[in-house]
Amino acid sequence: MNDYEPDMTVDSRGSGCPGPMMDLIGKIKTADPGAVVRLLTTERGSTTDVPEWLEKAGHELLDVEQVDDYWQIDVRKS
Repeated sequence: MNDYEPDMTVDSRGSGCPGPMMDLIGKIKTADPGAVVRLLTTERGSTTDVPEWLEKAGHELLDVEQVDDYWQIDVRKS
């Protein structure tokens, strides 16, 4: 269990690459600094692509967790 709640959730389940990443980037751009954004995705590639992008963009990866048939990726905007 995490000690935070997401400020917003991006549900990209069923969307193929690069959809989930583009959805997340769009939401991060409009989020306030410090906001936690949760990405829900069935695209396995997101579990590596999102952390790589976050490192380059300077945002914080909080958690990557598999939940049933999808992944939940939590990000804090810097």
